[in-house]
Amino acid sequence: MPSFSYTARDLTGKAVTGVIEAASAREATTLLSAKDLFPTKVTEKSGGGLNLFPGRKKKVKGQTMAVFYSQLASLLRSGVPMIRSLTLLGNQSAAPVLGEVLTEIKSRVEDGETLGDAMARYPGVFSDMGVNMVRAGTEGGFLEDALDRVGVFTELQEDLKGRTVSAMAYPTFLFAVGTVVISGLLVFFVPKFDMLFDRLRKKGEMPAMTEWLLLFSNFLQSFGLLILIAMVVVFLLIRMHLQTEIGKDRADRWKLKIPVLGDILMNLSVARFCRVLGTLLGNGVPILKSLDISRSATGNRLLSQSIGDATENIRSGESLAKPLGDSGYFPMSVVEMIRVGEESNSLDRVLPDIADSLEKRTFRRLDLFVRLLEPLMLLVMAILVLAVVMALLIPVLKSSTTL
Repeated sequence: MPSFSYTARDLTGKAVTGVIEAASAREATTLLSAKDLFPTKVTEKSGGGLNLFPGRKKKVKGQTMAVFYSQLASLLRSGVPMIRSLTLLGNQSAAPVLGEVLTEIKSRVEDGETLGDAMARYPGVFSDMGVNMVRAGTEGGFLEDALDRVGVFTELQEDLKGRTVSAMAYPTFLFAVGTVVISGLLVFFVPKFDMLFDRLRKKGEMPAMTEWLLLFSNFLQSFGLLILIAMVVVFLLIRMHLQTEIGKDRADRWKLKIPVLGDILMNLSVARFCRVLGTLLGNGVPILKSLDISRSATGNRLLSQSIGDATENIRSGESLAKPLGDSGYFPMSVVEMIRVGEESNSLDRVLPDIADSLEKRTFRRLDLFVRLLEPLMLLVMAILVLAVVMALLIPVLKSSTTL
């Protein structure tokens, strides 16, 4: 069983470090919580090595999970017992993996394990946010509302993912086709002109643009296979690096640095955080517990860490708005609205409004970004093809005029 090193705080706020054995980082967090410790960092100890081709975890489509959460909430709200609800949903599930998982969860719940802890054993099926929301709902007596909210969150995320994928499909197709066409021209078509232009080269009349094109074409013809192999190796190394904690941090940092798209991703993460936090506060969950749960909904490790730092400041008696503003990840308009909500003691109502406003603005920017990306891809491909054609056409015209 893997070992995890952790940093946590006890009930008095004192920092505690140590090592714990668990099947996963999530289970390690659960075990620490059972010991009245609040983990701030849980890291798997090295020694097991990294796999370039990691095994596939059990996974279920997001849309299927959204339906599951909503159906479970409806059954429980109608008075159907938990065990019976899990049995019904497991038997009628269209996803075999989910059916198997629900059967196992039902057995664990029958043995006295809470629903949240049972769900935590299947990280490929249930998200951190879903598990933590269920735990909070179980403890606070609003499990049905928590399940409904998780279902809505999951459906919104799937809708956004679907809209993004469908919008990016055509630009991606253009890029792939353009890359294949240009590579084919450079490797198979352009080298045939080398002997044809030899007379111009001897006269010193070869255009520099054509000379560079021929050199690049010959280079691809000679080393193209090696370049392809190197690209595959680099891809596997990057994939291996992204399995590490440092790699995951770097990936999230790079995402935020992408022009235009980085701001869109950050705003969506902030909106998810505000919506989850507002829902939890509205159901009476204490602020520290709400922050601990909502930070897992952001989907970005840097933002989650900044929220964790804000949690420590709140333990010291500070307001929420100040550390969030100091992190640099939250828009100042959002920080000001949070400050107003704290001062008026209406944070649970202000946060969902912030999320709605932020999502609307961000979706408009995302739609505009995708609409501009398509003609931009067409323009880039057209310029590249035109450059190849002109580089070949200019010396042909020179040859015809000298005859």
